[in-house]
Amino acid sequence: MAALFLDRDGVINRRIVDGYVTRPADFVLIDGVLEAIALFAKRFDRIFIVTNQQGIGKGLMTEADLEAVHSGLLRQVAEAGGRIDRIYHCPNLKSDHSFMRKPSIGMALRARREFPDVVLHQSVMVGDTASDMLFGRRAGMQTVLVGDDTGLARSKSHLVDLCFPDLIGYARYLEAKGL
Repeated sequence: MAALFLDRDGVINRRIVDGYVTRPADFVLIDGVLEAIALFAKRFDRIFIVTNQQGIGKGLMTEADLEAVHSGLLRQVAEAGGRIDRIYHCPNLKSDHSFMRKPSIGMALRARREFPDVVLHQSVMVGDTASDMLFGRRAGMQTVLVGDDTGLARSKSHLVDLCFPDLIGYARYLEAKGL
């Protein structure tokens, strides 16, 4: 069964440069995201968010703060006709070298364990960083880079299968291809 794995910051919501989304008011959706997720819900059997959230490990926010942000996102997605089957996050610091932190594939393996019908080599990882692309490649997924970092697409072309300016661009591509 094909699953879609989505990074969060920079893919679904605007990334806060040198900062963290610590409360719902900081969480600003990127244009077209709700429409894209509604389109993906017709195409993919499962949709997951996989996100590193070291702001928790740094003490800048709590698990409850993150839950408040994600509750608002899930509500908006559902109201727009989409769905997110599960949100996985890693609160560990980069320096912890946690297997759950991207680019390690712990979150992908957890999703497969919790949803045994998911077949990783039939799945897609969408992200905006080299870490996201490496996560997808290591898990055996197709990788889709979104955003305006064309330098990353060129320098890490061995990790990137497809590239789009944003999530809605990828959704419309799949729709046009009948995929």
